[in-house]
Amino acid sequence: MFRRRHSHHHQDYSSLEQDAKVNELKAALEPLSGVSLQYCTDACLRRYLEARNWNVDKSKKMLEESLKWRSSYYPEKIRWDEVANEGESGKLFRANFHDRQGRTVLIMRPGMQNTSNPENQIRHLVYMLENAILNLPEGQEQMVWMIDFTGLSLSNNVPVKTARETINILQNHYPERLAIALLYNPPRIFEALWKIVKYFLDTKTFNKVKFIYPKNKDSSELMSSYFDVENLPAEFGGNAQMQYDHEEFSRLMAQDDVKTASVWGYEKIGHGNGGYSRAEVAPVAPEPLPLAPPARSIASVYIDARGAVLAGEKNKEGFDFGDCDLEIRVLERTAMADLEPAIAADLQIEAILFLSLVMK
Repeated sequence: MFRRRHSHHHQDYSSLEQDAKVNELKAALEPLSGVSLQYCTDACLRRYLEARNWNVDKSKKMLEESLKWRSSYYPEKIRWDEVANEGESGKLFRANFHDRQGRTVLIMRPGMQNTSNPENQIRHLVYMLENAILNLPEGQEQMVWMIDFTGLSLSNNVPVKTARETINILQNHYPERLAIALLYNPPRIFEALWKIVKYFLDTKTFNKVKFIYPKNKDSSELMSSYFDVENLPAEFGGNAQMQYDHEEFSRLMAQDDVKTASVWGYEKIGHGNGGYSRAEVAPVAPEPLPLAPPARSIASVYIDARGAVLAGEKNKEGFDFGDCDLEIRVLERTAMADLEPAIAADLQIEAILFLSLVMK
């Protein structure tokens, strides 16, 4: 699931060179129409190019896969009433405040998981991503994630299949959408895992993730650099009050659904298929295609509780595990004995889901 990056350096291009790359990618695409044409704005093409280090061929392949996914999953057609039950606990919602750059903030609280259907959970996540994008200010392409780990336990861990499908969607179909991910009050073991993850990321991507701890001076200063503390909820070290109201949030989402339909050119026609239709897109969306990548071989890394690597093949570019998945085994700091397999697996999946979200 974690794959060693072949390069940790982004190629720098001038504004004119970037414009030329955008035009080259635009010319390389097959003729587009309807929603696909509307999706492929210049800003969109830039994001895919940036995600593939401005390689036009790789960007084209990535974008075509996204267009294929969007034409079968129809993320812009998902409506709140289809996923509202997922949001009842407030595990994922759009905040009523922004960061200092005016970017949309999504608050994720994995410890408040309230459902067990993975397909619906993923559909809810996709809906909220689309909603966050809908509410970005003009000229802004990225959002902020605040992931609050308070209350997280092994009883609400993320299943492997769900983690894989979620990561696949985020990596491949929403490139360069994340500006910063603030991990609030995460399990301490995550920092040790992150020291392994960094070998698979370039500097830019690695720096998107910040660990925030309550009553920590450095964390407080970091949060105040991103947010006005008067607008920041007290739960995150600010002075404002935040209480998720599902009924009020549902009213807000219903209003946004109308805006979404208008943006994408859909007309209200009544119930069914989200209650909207588009003249050139009449068929009902089929069942979502399987999104999990094929099974791959496993390589193991052993680290102690401080994050020191105890085993693993290393070269000058980092730890090279070839074309295989990375299984992280966390060892006790004292006895250096393996954790219980179930616990290690749960910690691994939580780390993969929330620490690898930023990987492109």
